[in-house]
Amino acid sequence: MDSKIREISEKEALDISKTEESDFYDRKALSVKGDKIQKIAVAFANADGGEFFVGILDDKDEEDPKKRWKGSKSIEDFNPCLQAILEIRPSLDFKHEFLKCDAKEGFVLRIIIEKSKDVHYTKSNKVFQRKGAQSIPLDPQQILDLGFAKGTTSYEDYILNDLIPEVLTESNEIKNFLRDYSPKTDTLDFALNQNLLDNRNWYPKVAGIILFHDEPASIMPKKCSVKVIRYETREDDPEREHLSEQITLDGPLYHLIRKTVDKITELMSAIKIWTTDGLKNVEYPPEAIWEIVVNALIHRDYSISDDVYIFLYDNRIEVVSPGKLPGYVTIENILDVRYSRNNKIVRTLNRYKNAPNKDIGEGLNTAFQKMKDWKLEEPIIIEENNYVKVILPHTPLASPAESILEFLKKNPQITNKQARDITGIKSENTVKNEFYKLRDEDLIERVPGLGGAKSAWRLIEKRKKSST
Repeated sequence: MDSKIREISEKEALDISKTEESDFYDRKALSVKGDKIQKIAVAFANADGGEFFVGILDDKDEEDPKKRWKGSKSIEDFNPCLQAILEIRPSLDFKHEFLKCDAKEGFVLRIIIEKSKDVHYTKSNKVFQRKGAQSIPLDPQQILDLGFAKGTTSYEDYILNDLIPEVLTESNEIKNFLRDYSPKTDTLDFALNQNLLDNRNWYPKVAGIILFHDEPASIMPKKCSVKVIRYETREDDPEREHLSEQITLDGPLYHLIRKTVDKITELMSAIKIWTTDGLKNVEYPPEAIWEIVVNALIHRDYSISDDVYIFLYDNRIEVVSPGKLPGYVTIENILDVRYSRNNKIVRTLNRYKNAPNKDIGEGLNTAFQKMKDWKLEEPIIIEENNYVKVILPHTPLASPAESILEFLKKNPQITNKQARDITGIKSENTVKNEFYKLRDEDLIERVPGLGGAKSAWRLIEKRKKSST
């Protein structure tokens, strides 16, 4: 095992010593035992990663940060700590280094733990997860939920032992699906061969119900529908008065995807906004909407009892899917890696004649590229609490000034409301500032006779041309 020694300054040593313990940071004295090392390392790996230092006292052991550094004379003294980490199951991918400060006593061990795609156990077969400054033990149900969240196990394999096999094998959807399926097979053989039924008792699994039951939401123990909610506003926090429509969609997954996309398209196409080409219906790249919806429905965590929510605003679409990003997927690498939480669902959907996930692994990349092709800002992906939100903003890539001038090349004048529509800016004052900048550059002027709410601006060059 490579041992890297790094020299740090006295200020760095003090910063490390006084940093408060948190979700991502911990420190322990040299006397810390191996089981405590494992507890902290496992807790970090089972959460979002973190780092801890051995050789720096806790706050409760030493109030003065300047006195907390109590390192070891030899780096070999840390071998038991490293050995303890090597005993964690499954093995952890971790980094470590030894810190030395001339103004301080001895070496301090720094251990860096990354978020892991696995559920990790200590040598004593315990599971911990980091929450705040504590490493919390998990009970069996919490361990199962953690496995679902990480994607190491999937709720799609959960056996619904209160249902008979016929709710799956006699459904209209599975019969219709198999008409186009090769090689020809009957519904029971297909369900058993694809592991959609428990092989021992033939109880249906969640994946089979989600895919092929005619009304999954009616018998699923967890919520699995789609709620489409329309707010007639651009605000980030809409009021009740902005709510114009709320629709619940349900059905076999293949049809649920199509119904959801159709409803989004229907509702958004009724919205009119000003564009550089005049007043038009709102348009998004169809491929971007499709891929975002498909991604939300096939990769969601079905162990979380909640629906997929689609929020439609005047200037954006927000798709909120239950479950954190699975495995090693992060916001930073989501376009470069491929990881499926629900393998059976993904695989079976791909066998439809017109598969909704035809280009597996390219969905989000397609959405990003199509938004760029349409000269709209790229999708925004946010992971918060137990949900992933994808936002499709109807905001042009062009700068506000460019959009305003482009509009005025095709229209005699522009109002603040029109400018807000075409630029995606929400604030009237911000738009005013854009007008003033263009005025100061002698590019536009206020239209005489129009003031207050009716004030408008026009190109100076149009006035010059009309006076010649």
